[in-house]
Amino acid sequence: MFWIVVIMCGVWWQWFLHQHLEVIVSRHHRTISNPGPRKSLPKLLYTRLLLYLPEFIWAVVGAVWVSDSSVRCESTVINVILGTVVASWVIIVFTIIGVLIVFDPLGGKKTFYLTDGLDRNLESSQSGQLLYNVKNTATRVWEKRIRLMCCCIVQDDDHRVAFTSIAELFRAYFSDTDLVPSDIAAGLILLHQEQDKMESCPKEPEEVLCHSPSSLVADDLDIELENAAHYMLFAAAAYGWPYYIYTNPLTALCKLNSDCCRSRPEDSDITGSDRRNFHFGSILRITGLQYRDFIHISFHNKIYEIPFFVALDHKKEAIVVAVRGTLSFEDILTDLSADCEDLTLEDVLENGFVHKGITQAANYIYQKLINDGILNQAFTIAPEYKLVIVGHSLGGGTASVLAIMLRNSFPTLKCYAFSPPGGLLSKTLAEYSKRFIVSIILGKDLVARLSMPNMEDLKRRIVRIVANCNRPKYQILLRGCWYEVFGGDPDNFPTELDGRNDDALTQPLLAEESLMVHRSPSYNALDGESHLNSPPQYPRLYLPGKIIHIVEESSSRRLCSSDTKYSANWSNETVFSSILISPKMITDHMPDVVLNALNSLSQEHRSCISCQTK
Repeated sequence: MFWIVVIMCGVWWQWFLHQHLEVIVSRHHRTISNPGPRKSLPKLLYTRLLLYLPEFIWAVVGAVWVSDSSVRCESTVINVILGTVVASWVIIVFTIIGVLIVFDPLGGKKTFYLTDGLDRNLESSQSGQLLYNVKNTATRVWEKRIRLMCCCIVQDDDHRVAFTSIAELFRAYFSDTDLVPSDIAAGLILLHQEQDKMESCPKEPEEVLCHSPSSLVADDLDIELENAAHYMLFAAAAYGWPYYIYTNPLTALCKLNSDCCRSRPEDSDITGSDRRNFHFGSILRITGLQYRDFIHISFHNKIYEIPFFVALDHKKEAIVVAVRGTLSFEDILTDLSADCEDLTLEDVLENGFVHKGITQAANYIYQKLINDGILNQAFTIAPEYKLVIVGHSLGGGTASVLAIMLRNSFPTLKCYAFSPPGGLLSKTLAEYSKRFIVSIILGKDLVARLSMPNMEDLKRRIVRIVANCNRPKYQILLRGCWYEVFGGDPDNFPTELDGRNDDALTQPLLAEESLMVHRSPSYNALDGESHLNSPPQYPRLYLPGKIIHIVEESSSRRLCSSDTKYSANWSNETVFSSILISPKMITDHMPDVVLNALNSLSQEHRSCISCQTK
């Protein structure tokens, strides 16, 4: 019984310290940008860290006591103690992981050198060396964090190069701010509510939407939507069994288990691992094709090397190259390798910049298709067919760059990029790609708006709205969670921006400067047009090809289903020059949601045609 009391006291002490620190923070940290009351908080946190030693001892004692079979107590008591011991270990483990990921060993050095150091004479070797050391240390910190989060994958030279490149990107992006995760969450909540208030106000139709009344343009849009709905099946099928099980949770496993017993044709060209034939079986069921229709299937997946398949589509008389989107850690590293790279092409008026990671993935598939003779084999079987390249998300971006590489060899090719990344092509390449690439974007899709200039713009907007809100953080978070879950009217949080004239709005307030470690080149204008001026270190990249923007018009939810009506228009890349905050910014990117939207539009178009013919 003595040990029970000791263990319960330890758990109570751990809970008390957590609650006490939260009360201190909530009482003193009245607004997010007021750092004065938090000066004593580091000392409290280090004291709290030291107290983890007795807590760890208590947790060990509790684990030993629970595992001791000679202890004779009621089962209820033992279960209660077991639960408290498990809870203690969970808290300790997550705290250690959090410290390893979040803790910044630079501490005040970064603030000192990046603020005062820039004002000093950096021509002196000592000041320059100090600044270089700080930046180098910050890069190593980010590299260790990335390695820790990717510890479950085998790491080779390509991974190490990618880790360094991504770490440089993160270091540059976060070097000029002093925001914690809860600050960012509060900023996103405030931006979402501000955005909803602006959308509720009456406004003029967007000039960038160019849905012309011309019947020729309307017919062209309807044809492209019908083709997109058809080829989206191939882009979704490239995800294999995870997509098939996600969209058919009740019957998928039974159907795939029956397929795995079938033997593959001996002449099937399949590379990579596909245990129990689940990937191939899912692709067959989603596309409705036969074994003989597949020319090549690759499940091989490494950084800059993503799965794809080549198949004959007899319905549209096309040779389809479908590229898979993000589905693994290696794919995420490819996405995050967002440096710019030159793309040299023959017979193109002006070469341009492209996303480095996606370009390397496209080059890998290009080498396979051309050097391994895959496309030659396909056109030998079906010489009259056209070439169509499709993909979703990362696959859409890779398909777009691959289409640009293959354009000279196959002048009639067509590419459908579903929800591709926003920061993909330079202006000249984006204009060139409009001849043969169509991008399909649904709603407020985040990925289609992701680029480094847009991320810089989002950071500036978060800093501005968080710094100038006069409410405590806990009120913002609580009311924001209520608004996101249950809806209602957006809160009208008072800010220091109220009542200021237009000239004053172009200058940052003291509260904003307190959240900035130093004034970065990108933090030179905070007005509403700031997102149009991309920072010099991040060239602005654009979506590929012509853009079809699908927007949800109305939605009615029933007990087991939902009926959503969509509209589609030709759009302009400027519509996607800013990140929109919404709960649908993630769901609008999901392949099944995009496919449902396209099927809905295609079905509506067919019903209209049938009504006109009657």
